Amino acid sequence: MFLEQEAVDVVLRGVLLSSVALCWVILMVRLVGLRAFSKMTAFDFVVTLAIGSLLAGASQADAWPPFFQTIIAMGALLGVQYTIARLRNGSDRFEAVVQNSPVLLMHDGRIITEALNATRVAEDDLIAKLREANALDFSKVRAVVLETTGDISVLHGDSVQDRLLEGVRRVDNSA
Repeated sequence: MFLEQEAVDVVLRGVLLSSVALCWVILMVRLVGLRAFSKMTAFDFVVTLAIGSLLAGASQADAWPPFFQTIIAMGALLGVQYTIARLRNGSDRFEAVVQNSPVLLMHDGRIITEALNATRVAEDDLIAKLREANALDFSKVRAVVLETTGDISVLHGDSVQDRLLEGVRRVDNSA
């Protein structure tokens, strides 16, 4: 009763399609490079999520055309990601169009309320990130940056090199 022909077909199809789709993703990542699953930009993050969703869809396909459409979509996404990364490296103007700039949330021990408001980051979340980074004293925090990926970087210690803050947008008027 449990192992009817239809059940065997479903199991074999799931195993086969999942395996083929996973091998396809591995091949594409080998061609595109490790950047394929990085979280360097918001676009990279979206591609990573989409590939996971498409992989699940490929595993559940009930016919060859939907399966191949899903496989092609994975290749297209990784191809677009590769192309955008190459264009960003070659053109500052293109990078400015597709890339958000990081935002300074805290500077030299002072929380920049305007920046928190503009980026919709709660002060409690900022303080949690400070604890996570083992910052023990506000006066030792040189900078807190909301990165383009949504991550928060905490730079603390005696000093910070100016180069680490190049390209970081300042929202308040005093910095």
